[in-house]
Amino acid sequence: MRPNKTKAILAAGEVAVGIAHSQIGTAEVPKMFQAAAMDWVFLDSEHSPFSSDTLHELLRAYRMTDITAVVRVCDFQYDLVARALDSGAEGIIFPRCEDPDQLARAVRGAKFPPQGRRGFGLGPPQIGYQTASFDEIVSHCNQETLMIAQVESARALDRLPDLASVEGLDSLLVGPADLSISLGVGGQWYDAKLVGAIERVIAACEERGIWPAIQVRDGALAEFWIERGMKLIGCSTEVALMWGAVKDLGGRLRRLASEA
Repeated sequence: MRPNKTKAILAAGEVAVGIAHSQIGTAEVPKMFQAAAMDWVFLDSEHSPFSSDTLHELLRAYRMTDITAVVRVCDFQYDLVARALDSGAEGIIFPRCEDPDQLARAVRGAKFPPQGRRGFGLGPPQIGYQTASFDEIVSHCNQETLMIAQVESARALDRLPDLASVEGLDSLLVGPADLSISLGVGGQWYDAKLVGAIERVIAACEERGIWPAIQVRDGALAEFWIERGMKLIGCSTEVALMWGAVKDLGGRLRRLASEA
């Protein structure tokens, strides 16, 4: 059973860097991210077309790298969380968090007793074909699995102290797109209203002793928020990076063709 690389980085006080994987369901993506030295991946099952089978195969592929695969489930339902974890996810992102009690129930569903109520369905593949007792497996999973709540609305901002205080939670992750829309400044990433709101999330995390996190669009925004105290950074997506490269190449080739 391997330790959670990203939790170890964060526990050492360092910044963990990653990327979102949201559209392309091939194992070549994990290989590419590994070669690019990513620490973690935001594997999206909320807004992606991934079936449960595809998600399972992608998680198997990530297990063959040293990248921490964290799955954003599409809802708080226990079966969605349990399936992701049983398939090999090393963390869960709960979306649209506004109710601390709902979040607390969801976190308990991702933890084995006595910390929670997750059912035991792990076998040799999930523990790397190692020999381990039930107690060792339960303790390892409860300790090593990242629990992340997403802050995406003005209502969530109003509940920050309560959300950050949920037992077993490791991080609050800002979703800037939805948060900016909720605040009336959609897509204005450097607007003072949005920046101030995100800084409130950082402060709430620091007060509670959990890790502040954010998923951003580009390297400039990643740098901006690392300088302001973010510890868990996700930057761009596989499809956005591919589109950017293809668009630039296409434009260059069309210019060359027109000049020939």
